[in-house]
Amino acid sequence: MEYEAVLKLVSLRFINFITCCVSTYALAAPVYAETIQDSVSTHHFEQTPKRVAVLAWELAEQVIELGVVPIAMPEVQQYQQWVVKPSIPVTVEDLGSRDEPNLEKLMQLKPDLILIGYSQSDIKEQLEKIAPVLYFNSYSKDHDNVAAVRWGFKELAKLFGKQELAAKKLTDMDARIKFLGEELQQAFGSPLPKITTLRFANTTSVYLFGDNSISQYVLNKMGFNPALPQANSQWGVTQIRLRELRKVGEGVVLYFKPFEQEDKLRTSPLWNAMPFVKVNHVNSVASTWTYGGAMSIRYVAESLAASLREVAVKSTKIKLDKTVVMN
Repeated sequence: MEYEAVLKLVSLRFINFITCCVSTYALAAPVYAETIQDSVSTHHFEQTPKRVAVLAWELAEQVIELGVVPIAMPEVQQYQQWVVKPSIPVTVEDLGSRDEPNLEKLMQLKPDLILIGYSQSDIKEQLEKIAPVLYFNSYSKDHDNVAAVRWGFKELAKLFGKQELAAKKLTDMDARIKFLGEELQQAFGSPLPKITTLRFANTTSVYLFGDNSISQYVLNKMGFNPALPQANSQWGVTQIRLRELRKVGEGVVLYFKPFEQEDKLRTSPLWNAMPFVKVNHVNSVASTWTYGGAMSIRYVAESLAASLREVAVKSTKIKLDKTVVMN
């Protein structure tokens, strides 16, 4: 009886010890719980998503910039031509079209989160049958697009535990744009030229960037005014006929690549009659996505600045040549 009593006492103490250890571990172990706001509602996550499929290019940018590699996204090859930065890791599967992604393949990949934008909003309910969905409507006539992509970047950073990285990237970007503006203002001198940025639809019409575009935001931040101001719109662009660019006068026109008909444009009598073409105030801009995520703001700024530096050099040479002729 004495032996059984001792054994029972030892057993109880051992159980208490184990219970205490487990309780202590539970208190010490990190617990993940995050509430994320997208463009529709709030979403609660008990663990960090590991298998993220992204169906919009701007959102693919956002997560890759945060160090998160998506398992899949649409139109990878086209992204590499039009968006370029950030580069897509080779492990990312291609889901076909952004407007009509391959849902069967997506289901087979077993994502634990799907990120969508405006172009996929009509299939949101279908996607929710595969995995939880976060919808970020980054581009809308009803809000400030630049503010929207910055906000979305910070919400996704919160989801993936990357708040410090996101804050640093945004701060560095703002400082970089300020520096580029100061550099360009010194290169051009006073008065600063008015600038028009665009993409070509073809050789007779263009998409002109205006209010609510990343391009115009960046130029404003760098101290430049538009030659042809455009009203606010969803994507920040307005389509106009090529001949309307005459109104730019001797201002500067910058057009984003790629543009497959570039050689044909250079032989166009209409194009060559433009005042800004005659004074060599026109230049191309390296492929950069003007409808992208937060860091696209930086990439657009850097691409525009590189193009404008070339214009400034050409403008200085023209001024010097005129001075020589006058003397």
